[in-house]
Amino acid sequence: MMGDGKRKKKNRGGSKKKMTHEQVLAFKSVSEWVFLDQPSSSTSSASLASCVVDDFGVQKAVGRGGEKVVFELHSHSKCSDGFLSPSKVVERAHMNGVKVLALTDHDTMSGIPEAVESARKYGIKIIPGVEISTLYSPRGDSEAEEPVHILAYYSSIGPSRFEEFDKFLSNIRDGRYLRAKNIVLKLNKLKLPLKWEHVCRIAGNGVAPGRLHVARAMLEAGFVENLRQAFTRYLFDGGPAYSTGSEPLAEEAIKMICNTGGVAVLAHPWALKNPVPIIRRLKEAGLHGMEVYRSDGRLAAYSDLADSYGLLKIGGSDYHGKGGHSESELGSVNLPVLVLHDFLNAARPIWCGAIREILEHYAEEPSDSNLAGITRFGRIRGFKGGSSLSCGQDLIDHCLPLWLTTEEMENEEFEAIKLKLYNVSDTKGGIQVLI
Repeated sequence: MMGDGKRKKKNRGGSKKKMTHEQVLAFKSVSEWVFLDQPSSSTSSASLASCVVDDFGVQKAVGRGGEKVVFELHSHSKCSDGFLSPSKVVERAHMNGVKVLALTDHDTMSGIPEAVESARKYGIKIIPGVEISTLYSPRGDSEAEEPVHILAYYSSIGPSRFEEFDKFLSNIRDGRYLRAKNIVLKLNKLKLPLKWEHVCRIAGNGVAPGRLHVARAMLEAGFVENLRQAFTRYLFDGGPAYSTGSEPLAEEAIKMICNTGGVAVLAHPWALKNPVPIIRRLKEAGLHGMEVYRSDGRLAAYSDLADSYGLLKIGGSDYHGKGGHSESELGSVNLPVLVLHDFLNAARPIWCGAIREILEHYAEEPSDSNLAGITRFGRIRGFKGGSSLSCGQDLIDHCLPLWLTTEEMENEEFEAIKLKLYNVSDTKGGIQVLI
């Protein structure tokens, strides 16, 4: 077209301008946490002040070499209904400039260790997460029952009382098997002879099948032309082949998240038929935030709802690795620096409390099993020189600085825990962890 060479490209984020003082302070705080285990990469106040942001307060240049600090807070791997392994998700996130990645598979945290190991190669920080399948059950006849997904975000060492939380997720996964079987039976009654074995083969060993696995099996079997058609014709909420599993009530999931040191966030509220009463009820149960940002920007109506109920406003791509133009890429959601700061400002005290609870449990009962629980999301490996993590001193010297800022470690409660840990004697064999 004529004049294309002269026409200026419009900046999607708006005009660039210097950070405000508030944004500079927020960015400094966010960067300190992001690069906690990379002290040499921390950014000076002077360099932060020279950064620019767009009209929405999204930072454009930071860190070493003018890197961006991009958060991706909603992603899936083949451990649930994604198409890529956790390490491939991390690799793709790195290619897209992501510095902080939350892996939030449906009803499982089994992909976190692989993601953590892979992330080390790229200098990416992993937030252990999960997307929990729940149901909203109305109190009156005027509201309809709805499926609701709750995102949970945890500290680097995961949930406190992990076994209790893992059992909670395991029960949901068991229900997913029954649900998928019911879906296949309903499809068979609709004259679509889909095989259960086909669905299980696509899901993979040990993965509880979801609707996306059923849709992929339908596509492979030639019953639909694409994945979208599988959902719009058969699998949508309330559709002819739709089925529920044994999902807990949304309020129960939120209370479980809060009781195990997590941050509870409502996923894709725009998918709800009746969001206002749901958000009101979930806020009463302890909900911390809700997604309002997508790759196409901030959704004003949901942002206003979040403000009305005093909820954090975040977002993520909900990446599954399907490919195609309909899917948002990892790192494609621009989260303003003040939004990131608010998220971490709310999350860090919760995570610190969970870390404190886990360490106190170990200090009182310094067994190998409790020590392994602390490092469940890290790959097994020895320290430099071949020694292993085997006592409280090692936790203080090698692990606490990776999990906590200096200010957090100097907190009175953590100082008391450090004293207890100093007195913990070596366990028999110890455990080797990745540092």
